[in-house]
Amino acid sequence: MPGVGHLQNIHPLVIHFPIALLCGSAFLFVLAWVFRRDALAQPAFAMLVLGAISAAVAVGTGLFAEHGVMISRSVRENLLIRHKEMMLMATGLSWGLTIWATFTRPFPRKGRVFFLLMFLALVCVMSLGADYGGRMVYDYNAGGYACPQPIDFVK
Repeated sequence: MPGVGHLQNIHPLVIHFPIALLCGSAFLFVLAWVFRRDALAQPAFAMLVLGAISAAVAVGTGLFAEHGVMISRSVRENLLIRHKEMMLMATGLSWGLTIWATFTRPFPRKGRVFFLLMFLALVCVMSLGADYGGRMVYDYNAGGYACPQPIDFVK
């Protein structure tokens, strides 16, 4: 895997798991609600648990990598800080939903619509946070050595 040698840290290797698992879980919970099929809530719950765990791992690797990422101060202030805030919020939401779903396994009967709205908020916050991370990588080379650093932030 020669591409891994170009990474500054392992954060890019783990970030896609929570995105896929949490989006897939939200989709299955919505299908369970729309089609009134609680059987779909079982895999949705499993994906939610795995998504929350992988989100914690992604946040951990991101926090560990934060100070070593080669980006300019302006990119750090305009993108990295917002990315970090959004992903901490998304991880907190994923754990909140996981705890709620654990006690009302696999899908809350009371408050289902609110549960799904909170899941929608999670997906939106996570998507916004991922966009900030993607901009750091693709606009400012935050994940590798493709071009000289630092690249200053531009709107």
